[in-house]
Amino acid sequence: MVDLLELVLLGSVAGFTIFLGLPVALLGISDRTRGFLNAFAVGILLFLIVDVFSNAWSMTSDAAASAFRSGGSVQAAATDLVLMFGGITLGLLGLVLYERSYMGKGQDGVEPAKISMMTALGIGAHNLSEGLAIGQSFAFGAVGLGVVLVVGFAAHNATEGFGITAPLTGLEPKPRAGFLAKLLFIGGVPTLFGTLVGSAFFSPEAYVFFLALAGGALVYVTMLMFNTGRRRYSSGLMMSGVFLGLCLGFITDLVVSLGGA
Repeated sequence: MVDLLELVLLGSVAGFTIFLGLPVALLGISDRTRGFLNAFAVGILLFLIVDVFSNAWSMTSDAAASAFRSGGSVQAAATDLVLMFGGITLGLLGLVLYERSYMGKGQDGVEPAKISMMTALGIGAHNLSEGLAIGQSFAFGAVGLGVVLVVGFAAHNATEGFGITAPLTGLEPKPRAGFLAKLLFIGGVPTLFGTLVGSAFFSPEAYVFFLALAGGALVYVTMLMFNTGRRRYSSGLMMSGVFLGLCLGFITDLVVSLGGA
């Protein structure tokens, strides 16, 4: 059985590798390199969208199929469907409202900062669901699986940190380290929080909802990043970055799959 201190340590390892993306925004790079890095981050985010929606929809559709074919609970199936589409709605439209209410528009340096903040919020919602999965595995006594998930999600979070900071690369003046740390804290700490909550109890309904919420938020920020890059850079540059980002997403996910998760 894993005690509280070990859970905190494991959740921190899984979540705070996101800070490996911190130096990226502080590098002096060319505008073309910055465009490639943004496209690369878009590829990573596209993978995350596929990953979170496939997990949420698998659980939701299984409940619906069970209710339709084998006398499963209709109420449970309906609840999962409502939570699935409600989470998407809140994740997608919630960021629209957040942007209108709190984020600046149009000024130099403000647009990249806005994109990074919204990316951090979307990834934070996603990482909460990852933390819940880690905590759940320990709650069920599957310590080996939990450790594998920690390793796999730590690898994912390293790439996600890059996705958060990539829009800020090459800016002059360079973004403050404190601002970057705040962004990465928003993206990474939900993994630790989810680990602690998930180890105490597991709710399939909450799992579906947070995955759908994360997916909706990631759709919004990915489209925002892609549209910004597409206006400034060539299709070849954008698609090359997206391709490599997608590949990295699948490769890091393979770490979890090969461990039997």
